[in-house]
Amino acid sequence: MDTSSLFRLDGRTALITGGSRGIGRMIAAGFVAQGARVFVSARKADQCIATAEEIGATALPQDVSTIEGCRALADRLASHTDRLDILVNNAGAAWGQAFEDFPESGWDKVMDLNVKSPFFLTQALHPMLKAAASRARPAKVINITSIDGQRVNPWETYSYQASKAALIHLTRRMAARLVMDAIHVTSIAPGAFASEMNKAARDHGDGVAKQIPAGRIGADEDMAAAAIYLAARAGDYVVGETITVDGGLVNASMGGSIDG
Repeated sequence: MDTSSLFRLDGRTALITGGSRGIGRMIAAGFVAQGARVFVSARKADQCIATAEEIGATALPQDVSTIEGCRALADRLASHTDRLDILVNNAGAAWGQAFEDFPESGWDKVMDLNVKSPFFLTQALHPMLKAAASRARPAKVINITSIDGQRVNPWETYSYQASKAALIHLTRRMAARLVMDAIHVTSIAPGAFASEMNKAARDHGDGVAKQIPAGRIGADEDMAAAAIYLAARAGDYVVGETITVDGGLVNASMGGSIDG
C-alpha cells in the first residue's frame, strides 16, 4: 500500500467560492500547498485578487447570490479550463435579529446564498465536473455547512441555522444523484473558526475555547486538513457525508445534568 500520495492534489483543478477570507481562504491555501491549481471567487474583487496573489491562486471575482451570478462564474471559469476536479461551495451569509422583528430580507438573503446558490452553481458546473470525473478518480463537490445546522445555538440567526440544516440534507440528496456521474458530494460542518462571520471566535477566542471540549478554537490547518482529505484520493470512498470539525462541541459535549 502506497500512502505517500493520498493527500496530494497535483494535477487537480479546484474552485472555492467565498475564497478570499475565512474558511474559504484556509481551504484554498491548503489546496495550493498540496499542488492543486486553485481558483478563488468572492463578491469583493479587491479582496479576491489580493488573496489570490498572496496564496498563489487565480482570482475570479463574482457574486454568486443569484442564479445568473452562478452561471456567470461558470462561464468565467470555462475561459480558463474545460475541467473541474473540485468545487467547494463556501460562500455564505448570516443574519441575526430578534424573532419579533426578523425581516423577509434577512431570510431571503441567507437562504438564497446558503442553499440555492450551492445547488445552482453545482448545476452550472456539472458539465465541467463530469469532464474531470471517473470511477477511478471521482470529481468532488464539498459544501461548507455548519454545526449550527446540527444543533441549536443561542443566537437568533433563524435563517442561517435553517439554511445550514437544509444544506446538510441537500448534500445527501445531491450526492445520491451525482455519484452516478462519478462526482462525490460531501460537506464540512465547521465549529468555531476565527472569521468575519464568526466574530466571537475571532475576537474572543479564549472565551469561546472554554466551551469547546478540545479546549481551543479551530486553526487554519484544521479546516484545510478536512477539506484536503475529502478532495484528495484519501476521501474517494466518502459520499454524502458531513464531517464535523468543531473540537467536539456537537458530538463530545456532555452539557448540563438535569438529575436532582
